[in-house]
Amino acid sequence: MTTLLKELGKNLPKDAEITEVKFEGPEIVLYTKNEEFFKNHDQVIRRMVSALKKRIEVRPDLSITMDMEKTKKAINKIVPKEAGVQEIYFEPELGKVVIESQKQGMVIGKGGETYRKIKNETLWLPKIERAPAIKSPIVRAVRNLLHTEIDYRKKFLNSIGQKINSDKKENSDHWVRLSCLGGFKEVGRSCMLVETPNSNVMMDCGVNVASDSFPYLDVPEFSIDTLDAVILSHPHLDHCGYIPWLYENGYTGPLYCTAPSRDLMVLLCLDYIDICHKEGKEIPYKKRSVENVVKHTIALDYGEVSDITSDMRLTFQPAGHLLGSAVSHLHVGEGLHNILYTGDMLYGPSRLFEPAYTNFSRIETLIIESTYGGARDIKPSRAESENKFMQIINDTMKRGGKVLVPSFAVGRAQEIMALLGSVQDFKYPVYMEGMLWDATAIHTAYPEHMSRNLQKQIFHQGKNPFLSDIFKRVTIKKERDELIASPDPCVVIATSGMLVGGPALEYLKAFAMDKKNTLLFVGYQAEGSPGRRIQKGWREVPMRTEDGKTRTIRMEMQIDTIEGGLSGHSDRKQLTNFVRKLASKPERIICNHGDGHSTMELSRDLHKYYRCETLAPRNLEVVRLK
Repeated sequence: MTTLLKELGKNLPKDAEITEVKFEGPEIVLYTKNEEFFKNHDQVIRRMVSALKKRIEVRPDLSITMDMEKTKKAINKIVPKEAGVQEIYFEPELGKVVIESQKQGMVIGKGGETYRKIKNETLWLPKIERAPAIKSPIVRAVRNLLHTEIDYRKKFLNSIGQKINSDKKENSDHWVRLSCLGGFKEVGRSCMLVETPNSNVMMDCGVNVASDSFPYLDVPEFSIDTLDAVILSHPHLDHCGYIPWLYENGYTGPLYCTAPSRDLMVLLCLDYIDICHKEGKEIPYKKRSVENVVKHTIALDYGEVSDITSDMRLTFQPAGHLLGSAVSHLHVGEGLHNILYTGDMLYGPSRLFEPAYTNFSRIETLIIESTYGGARDIKPSRAESENKFMQIINDTMKRGGKVLVPSFAVGRAQEIMALLGSVQDFKYPVYMEGMLWDATAIHTAYPEHMSRNLQKQIFHQGKNPFLSDIFKRVTIKKERDELIASPDPCVVIATSGMLVGGPALEYLKAFAMDKKNTLLFVGYQAEGSPGRRIQKGWREVPMRTEDGKTRTIRMEMQIDTIEGGLSGHSDRKQLTNFVRKLASKPERIICNHGDGHSTMELSRDLHKYYRCETLAPRNLEVVRLK
């Protein structure tokens, strides 16, 4: 760190009037009371960034900033009314004014002109956030928490930055190893530990909701006291659901993920606590630990290169699987080793996202998901699946029936909404109940993380499919009862996706006896779940009622399944194409996140196709990577 500070001093102009130098995690922050330097520092900072290989931000010392009330008036005068500015508040500890707007682009202005005008006139550093198009209590709560904890976060981020930038200890023994703590030869509780002589970094820490199992954290390789950082690939519970447990048990380090992953993780972890409580299961952590996760999260954008330890550098790129999902590239040491962890990914088209990113300059070890890695795991095309989906919907509507689509709250529900909301002549109501409405609200806060086509619709054509008039939210039992009693055809999308509980189960009980109705599966049905039993042909299915008793449901309604084409996972062909399209060919491929059959078959055939070392380790195995 001493060396770094010396280099800063050499490159800064003598009249920069720097009053404070702080770290914010991997970033260096300079506070200045020189108005001219604050306004026009771009060239100087670019040279310093190039020389130091660090992100640097210049902020104003409070002694030069405009009065807060005058600043609000100035912003309202500068920013067009059409931008839909909803809130303006200040983070004086950081020299920032936060502007929350429905149209971020208009606050930034063409070529950043409006942004610069706000900055130069008020001498505050603008921080522009998008207001969700659908009101989101989760987004609001997360932003409020980050705002109220700003003083703590400033100290926390500075301590992390000091640790990252501490003068490195020279170590002649260079090695990298991977400990498999969950999600190997299985789907669920994904967790792994990457270790070097200087660092211990965890990638994902999930729960297996179906079996109530957690990662193996009681092994000699893992100690919460020596954990330096946690990386989250995406916020499904099998990847994020056990992260709050770390903070419940003494971890106080950073969690790295994208901003939408952070918000969705909060939604799903809080819901997981509620489900455990309702079902009488042991709750592994308290709600305050979820808040603690947020306080310690460092949100990174795609393509942003960040030091996360003294010898590891992280870059997120789009994974195509879920809002905010990322493939994680770890650069270890000074060119010692490069790891790419795909997490869950889709290397193919979807309405919501671009395919997973492949243009990595160096990869020695690839850790790839194998959910559908078996030789026969070939799914129909997206267009074929969408056409089948709409055909089933339209046929049911014509005969005056109702379609029940059990869906997971995050991912599949929004894919269906994007499809239905884009069909111009579809006029039937689509009722939505369960957590999926809150998840959709979070999606509306981050359209820049979605596909180019969807961004074009939202930003340039003013057509946000999530805001279509066909979508109706069901919030209370009375509304559900009225919907069920109505003779009018409609579509109902409700959680849970496997019919193990939630409002979908109540709709099924009401719709099951009518032959005009259709039960349409669009997601994976786990073995032993009610959904899988129905798929297998069971026509009398035992279901738990709200009072805890078991009741047999007679299935007279139509049963259909969209086989994999709407999935957020890559099938066998897409997985092999992803490896083929990588700009850097890996020396080693490790297959995880799939059952024993899928991981072994994918590992075997990737070795055959690409002539490199391939592995399908089990949980608790340790692999030396370097």
